[in-house]
Amino acid sequence: MAKLIKNPHSELSAEFVQQEPDAPVDAAADTSPGTSGKASQSDATLNLTNHFLIAMPSMQDPIFGGTVIYLCEHNQRGAMGLVINKPTDMTLAGLFDRIDLKLEIIPDSHPMRQQPVMFGGPVQDDRGFVLHAPAGKFSSSLRVTDQIAFTTSRDVLEAVASGDGPAQVLVSIGYAGWSAGQLEQEIGANGWLTVAADARIMFELPIEDRFTAAIKLLGIDPMMLAADAGHA
Repeated sequence: MAKLIKNPHSELSAEFVQQEPDAPVDAAADTSPGTSGKASQSDATLNLTNHFLIAMPSMQDPIFGGTVIYLCEHNQRGAMGLVINKPTDMTLAGLFDRIDLKLEIIPDSHPMRQQPVMFGGPVQDDRGFVLHAPAGKFSSSLRVTDQIAFTTSRDVLEAVASGDGPAQVLVSIGYAGWSAGQLEQEIGANGWLTVAADARIMFELPIEDRFTAAIKLLGIDPMMLAADAGHA
């Protein structure tokens, strides 16, 4: 069962409604994605930034069971990411109304209005977080790759509302976090499969297809994945 940390190890937490800008952080320089399957251990520190975590069938945790998590940051201090396949009952249009932003540029018929806000994880689940591509320049962003960023500041949503925002966005409430060494222990206990992320899965596929698609990145038939299987 995945454990939780109560406080983020990163300094990127900020509410959309009342945000204090932080200096942008660049994680791309640390990113060294491995190949699909079992996470590889480098001579230094295991780094699964820009990877998917796929919950094993044996994980019965009500929060993380059946989830796919995109890891935005992973280093010696711990890890953090967003669940990409667990929607809330709130839409982007509803969120924008809640924070007093008007989607004046986006017509009522645009599918973005009905895009679900995701349950990103149980840490700071009263705050909003945006995963988006391209990265752009916003007040408080963690650049995950050259194209993908994780932003906590309201200005990214203001840009979306005005029609100048990123082309692809995934908005979540809360995130998932692990303290130093915790994720490595869970992976070692066969709690998660890991694979280099494919942005198309989290930004383009229907939510209900993301778990199966992430598993297929490993070359595994989801129907053949046993509850007690090890790493691919």
